[in-house]
Amino acid sequence: MNDYARIEKAMAYMVAHAATQPNLETVSAHVHLSAFHFQRLFCRYVGISPKRFLQALTLERGKQLMQSSTSLLDIAHSLGLSGGSRLYDHFVQLEAVTPGEYKRQGEGVEITYGVHETPLGHIFVAITPRGICRMGFVDATSADELLARLAKEWPRSTFHNNPIATRYAVEAIFAKSEASPASLSLHVTGTNFQVAVWRALLTIPEGQWASYTHIAQALGAPNSSRAVGNAVGANPIALWIPCHRVIQQSGALGGYRWGIAKKQMVQAWELAQLDTTTSEAELSL
Repeated sequence: MNDYARIEKAMAYMVAHAATQPNLETVSAHVHLSAFHFQRLFCRYVGISPKRFLQALTLERGKQLMQSSTSLLDIAHSLGLSGGSRLYDHFVQLEAVTPGEYKRQGEGVEITYGVHETPLGHIFVAITPRGICRMGFVDATSADELLARLAKEWPRSTFHNNPIATRYAVEAIFAKSEASPASLSLHVTGTNFQVAVWRALLTIPEGQWASYTHIAQALGAPNSSRAVGNAVGANPIALWIPCHRVIQQSGALGGYRWGIAKKQMVQAWELAQLDTTTSEAELSL
């Protein structure tokens, strides 16, 4: 088992056992490491301590849920988000496939793909010359299946396996690098309503949650919560289009294409990263 796999396994264990608040020794034993070695490894790959991650799973998430009634109406017209944390320190621009491109079924388009290790698990990434067109967790669906679905949507495209070319899509999230792009483009295929929902998701601030009802209201269609839920579930680009920030009106997690445990893991990781960035900013003052 490599380091990435150990960290993912440890995070999944903490998600599953958050109610019992497992200590460092318990979690480190689960991944067959000493407490000292595990602590250093976890901090290196996740950017925070195991204790801080566990806190983000429990107390911090509870606080954020209490604030989740904030309406998205004030930011509904925003097309992206610039921020100071790792996840959105870039400007994210979403472009939809035009009707003409859709009719040509990807003819003449070269799609490059690759699979990458991250603290949250293996991630499949595919890009076109215009941006990221697919991103998904491999542990929920195999890379071959994700590629097959993509090929079905773009049957006349040419596909190349080149993880070096797709690496930027995950490094921009998980690693701070001066070489990371200042802006990042997403190239998606969807109905007008789906694209509108995905644009709305980009306006949800990091570490905050919005309900399906909030998004429906922001789109001027307050009775379309179910349709919003279907569009959220069809999100083709995990993490960059943050469907993990959408919960039920009651505060329950709701569904997630990649599984509820993965949704909890992503939310806790994002909260912890946001907290780390805030701490670093305070220290620099």
